[in-house]
Amino acid sequence: MVQESGSATRESRLKLYKTTLLLAYQSFGVVYGDLCTSPIYVYKSTFSGSLQLYEEDNEIFGVLSLVFWTLTIIPLCKYIIFVLGADDNGEGGTFALYSLLCRRSKMGFLQSSHIENGFLSAQDSSVPTKETTTNLLIKEYFKKRHSSRVVLLLVVLLGTSMVIGDGILTPTMSGMSSYQITMIYSVDMFSFFGCCLCRFFILRLSHFLLTVLSAVYGIQIKVPNLHENYTVAIACVVLVGLFALQHFGTHRVGFLFAPILLAWLLCLGGVGIYNIFHWNPGVINSLSPYYIYKFFQKAGKNGWRSLGGIFLCVTGAEAMFADLGHFSKLSLRIAFTVIVYPCLVLAYMGEAAYLSKHKDDLQSSFYKAVPEEIFWPVFLIATLATVVGSQAIISATFSLISQSRALGCFPRVKIVHTSNNIHGQIYIPEVNWLLMLLCLAVVSGFRDTAMIANAYGLAVVIVMFVTTLLMFLVISTVWNRNVLWAFLFVLVFGFVELCYFSACIANVDEGGWLSLVVSLLILTLMSTWHYGTSKKLAFELENKVSLDSLLTLGSNMGIARVPGICLVYSDVTSGAPPMFAHFVTNFPAFHQILIFVTLQSLMVPKVPECERFQIARIGPAEFSLFQCIVRYGYRDVRDSHDLETHLIENILRFLKCQGHSIEMAIREPTENGESGTRKVRFRINLEANNEVGEVMEAKEAGVAYMISKTSVRASGASSFVKKFAINIVYGFLRRNSRSPATALGIPPTSLIEVGMVYRV
Repeated sequence: MVQESGSATRESRLKLYKTTLLLAYQSFGVVYGDLCTSPIYVYKSTFSGSLQLYEEDNEIFGVLSLVFWTLTIIPLCKYIIFVLGADDNGEGGTFALYSLLCRRSKMGFLQSSHIENGFLSAQDSSVPTKETTTNLLIKEYFKKRHSSRVVLLLVVLLGTSMVIGDGILTPTMSGMSSYQITMIYSVDMFSFFGCCLCRFFILRLSHFLLTVLSAVYGIQIKVPNLHENYTVAIACVVLVGLFALQHFGTHRVGFLFAPILLAWLLCLGGVGIYNIFHWNPGVINSLSPYYIYKFFQKAGKNGWRSLGGIFLCVTGAEAMFADLGHFSKLSLRIAFTVIVYPCLVLAYMGEAAYLSKHKDDLQSSFYKAVPEEIFWPVFLIATLATVVGSQAIISATFSLISQSRALGCFPRVKIVHTSNNIHGQIYIPEVNWLLMLLCLAVVSGFRDTAMIANAYGLAVVIVMFVTTLLMFLVISTVWNRNVLWAFLFVLVFGFVELCYFSACIANVDEGGWLSLVVSLLILTLMSTWHYGTSKKLAFELENKVSLDSLLTLGSNMGIARVPGICLVYSDVTSGAPPMFAHFVTNFPAFHQILIFVTLQSLMVPKVPECERFQIARIGPAEFSLFQCIVRYGYRDVRDSHDLETHLIENILRFLKCQGHSIEMAIREPTENGESGTRKVRFRINLEANNEVGEVMEAKEAGVAYMISKTSVRASGASSFVKKFAINIVYGFLRRNSRSPATALGIPPTSLIEVGMVYRV
């Protein structure tokens, strides 16, 4: 038995090791695309301003030292060691951090509904640790002050809006990088998710454009007379082709991602080693922080302004945490520390060694540092790598928008699941084509990787600083560590990020304004959508019909019952929504079986199937009225086609559990042959069986869906700003987003829409 147990343990360990290594391999094609393509444009962006090179190599070695220590402090120390540990039941990203704070520290707006509905996730049932007085004071501060929770929400929304913008700039930089390679190398609630999404959008946009443009401009090295318009046109073709492939799904277009990124990293490391030994082996000395001091001593203010370009070396580091749900902490740590980090350091060292001997090649050093014999193979791999990095960013944008929409922070959009096995692989047509148009507009309008780099750098540093601030609250109130440790975390990493932020903000007039404008626009739209939705919900809660009133209304008006089942969708979790009372008042009739359905999003990644449906009876059994709450996590897949089937199955299961128990005394022989008496309890489901039959008959008669078609208008006494936000902006978003019926997949022939005006 001991040997068998030991053998089973070894097998389980081998399986764990194999799974971890496989996940580490797969992470190259999904997580590290952004980070690994940064060497294409970092040095070019750093020296594109007023920073000059002199006879000495202080500037080059100083930049290399800054790049090395930035890679060490932020991706390696901050994300790999600390931030990856702040997962929410295996999920990562800003959503996970805010979810932890809402649920564990009660700092958000969703924890009350989370508790009221009796839902307790596995991660909430962990053994609590002892809280210090300071930690309790922080929690109490957020609990008592509504304004503090609003500020926290806005901070998270700001971060999200910046990340989304990255989805536009990343593909553009990728596309133009490839052809610059042959011109220089010839490119993660409710409202809380809204801000996370804005930050995410800016980051995705900026890095996407930066990488595409940098790759495309590489063509000019081999074709120096190629006109800029041709380069822009090639970049646009790359972008259109990339977005046109999205509807096939990442499981079809991404099977080569990991080998491509591994080949790219080997190219970076190999070329870096060659350049170090061939041009300047002494470049290794520049890893000393002393060269940072000499850099600022020599470059002064110009050196400080160049920090925006240096910070681009860590673009994509946030993806390690955002994509944690697809992998594991150990697999990401192995991939980064064993392969990604060493290869990136070698690549930057090799380019610095080449630059120290070829200062005239400053604006095209990356591709010119590649030996002539392997230039075209490296160029091809670089172009493919930029596409891989862009693909990961587009997929992450789809994922985050899906999560935000599920939590009421984004207008309703069509979500297509492209994989039967991996639910996280999705495609959003509206977002895909909107991203493409924005990318093409930025490519055509900017045409310069330096300006896009300034926009991207500002977006990245804001994203990372928001994560640092949220980590302070997680460390102190969720992990219940001494607040001094949380302050130390912010002091070290926040100081570094604020230094870079101060340099990036100085370049607002040189392209940095783009990320601010896009972020502000997305933040405004998402905040308005959340504000209007919350006002609509508040109106429904204030004007809902109580159960007693509903039953009284039915008996007084002599309401007729028609065959069939009617599912009444609303956001009201108890009682009847105002639109149903409006309908019954004008048409005193409804179906034989009436089910009030509320779809509810919780601040957890996933809800177990056994806890998804919460069913209760309304009134006496003869009324056949039911209330059903269907709960989803922000990463759950909402299959509208199966919802009706599962809902009715759970109603039937609920009815079968209802019934009456009786006891009967029966006589049976004992062991000694004498007669004995034993009480036996039987459960008789006569009434339940009758109700089950009625539900089945009603289902055969047909299922109807009742949903409100409301017009939300600001009340007459509202301010001008509120009227503009509700009547104009929110109204425009509602009219141009997918209707609730379409989003739920309700067939038009079974749909009952009840029109009503809400004055909020």
